[in-house]
Amino acid sequence: LKMSRFWLYLLLHLLGVACLCHSIKAPTTSSQQSFKTDLFNFYHSLLLADGKETTVHLLKDIPKRYYFVLEEGRALAPFTITVTPCDVPIEWSILVHKASASFLGKAAGGDHDTQEVSKSQKAPSMVSTIFNFKGNSVETYMGVSPHSALYILEFLSTERDTHIAVYLTTDTTSGHLFPELPSDPRLDVIGIGHTTVTLTWKHSPSVLQHRENIQYCLLVNEKHNYKSLCAAETAIRSSRMKLSPTLALSLSPYLLEPQQVMILSKSELSIISKASSGEVRQTCMGTKNTYTVSNLSPSTQYYFDVFVVNLLTNASAAYTGTFARTLEEPEPKVMELKDGKVIQVVLDGKNQKFYSLQYQARHKKIQFAFQLCRGQVQVLITKNGKTVASENISGLKYFLLKGKFLDTYLVQLRSTEESNSSVKVQVSTPFHKPSFPLLPDSLKIKSFSKLRTCNSVTIAWLGTQEESKYCVYKKKIEEDQVWTELQNADRCSGPESRHKTEKVLCKYFYDVNLQRAVTTETINGLDLGTLYLFDVYIFGPSGIPVRYHSKVVKTRKKC
Repeated sequence: LKMSRFWLYLLLHLLGVACLCHSIKAPTTSSQQSFKTDLFNFYHSLLLADGKETTVHLLKDIPKRYYFVLEEGRALAPFTITVTPCDVPIEWSILVHKASASFLGKAAGGDHDTQEVSKSQKAPSMVSTIFNFKGNSVETYMGVSPHSALYILEFLSTERDTHIAVYLTTDTTSGHLFPELPSDPRLDVIGIGHTTVTLTWKHSPSVLQHRENIQYCLLVNEKHNYKSLCAAETAIRSSRMKLSPTLALSLSPYLLEPQQVMILSKSELSIISKASSGEVRQTCMGTKNTYTVSNLSPSTQYYFDVFVVNLLTNASAAYTGTFARTLEEPEPKVMELKDGKVIQVVLDGKNQKFYSLQYQARHKKIQFAFQLCRGQVQVLITKNGKTVASENISGLKYFLLKGKFLDTYLVQLRSTEESNSSVKVQVSTPFHKPSFPLLPDSLKIKSFSKLRTCNSVTIAWLGTQEESKYCVYKKKIEEDQVWTELQNADRCSGPESRHKTEKVLCKYFYDVNLQRAVTTETINGLDLGTLYLFDVYIFGPSGIPVRYHSKVVKTRKKC
């Protein structure tokens, strides 16, 4: 510290002690009592750092004071104070404590300092409030001090415990800690879709001057706008605390929590925090001043806030937030089902929306058939608006339903996995031949370990009471391919998708006695110690195949 500042601090401290000691010894006048109160307030205040942002924690209904000194010798010394509430509205004020040079000289003169304090009525110190504010918006006070003075900042929260950020600077020539906002800081909505909103805003002067150290960050939520990034982060932390005391959102991508998702794509950083109050998205897009927010929900109101952030100081300034409502989702297209016709439907796993099929009955009894090709699919069938069937299907599933002539059936399908799913669908009446084959109770293929040799494998599978065509295929695979082959197999694809060299044989088979409807096949000409994938296809009357569950078998290494 400079010497003048050091002596001023020391002098004020001694004055506080002297006043408190003298108050015990003798009666005091009202002016003396007021002076001692002012010094007592100073004595219980904290020094506010110059040139850096200070976080201040406030307890409900308990004022907190900070002070700073502007030295003598700096004529018309300018200073700036910026206060950012991070939660509820607060009250804050600036008080200036002025003391004449003659008074200070007497107070520091020698052994009779306490007597000078008690006797001096000509030049008492004066305290006056020069600024006060109440609210939760970011507020900046710019002042000029014509002479040496002690300033006290007083903060009070009357709603609940909270915290604020305070920035003081007496050096107005070294640039701005906070990025500057344009003269028109509003956000403009230039496009609205069912799941997208496009925003634009005027560039910050700071971006034009210090492009490499400034970036824009966008916050999206469904509750309300935020007046500062500090307030937004506090709200998210508070919401997360209800679920877990360790969860919070920070502007820094290095401080992600378990229920936050960070997405880095095309030089854009997105952080998604799933708070109890809903999803909050934060995207930093560099210095672009036009941005399209995607993956929104239709017919939903969203609030948008843009903050310009100084990457060197982490200080930010808020544009005036806006809101927009996405368009209503269009009615889903309903596809008509025709008697006996088989269609294949691919379902989007990301959206997991229902795909609708409609059928008007031409008979009292109808049958729906569903063959799962890939993934997991939920089926919901309604008749004249009432649910008659609902099930997650696997393999081949039939629903035989009874109703009236011209009943309207609505079939709704959706993927229950994040990946895409697909399913074949057919509706038929008793007058139509079923397109799908009659299936056995199990579609598993069994292999016999004792019959396994170095160049042959014996497999078996169940048949039915109806004569059907069965075709067997084999394929060499590696150890690391087993999981992929079994999980990603398209169970609706037929032998036409296989290479001709993979075909082993085709044969017809049935047995009236289901207990004996089992067939075996020994596949020869295999390589020793090699993994093989075996598939069996059964064909229905119309030629539509159904694939048994694939079986992986390894030939022996030694025989």
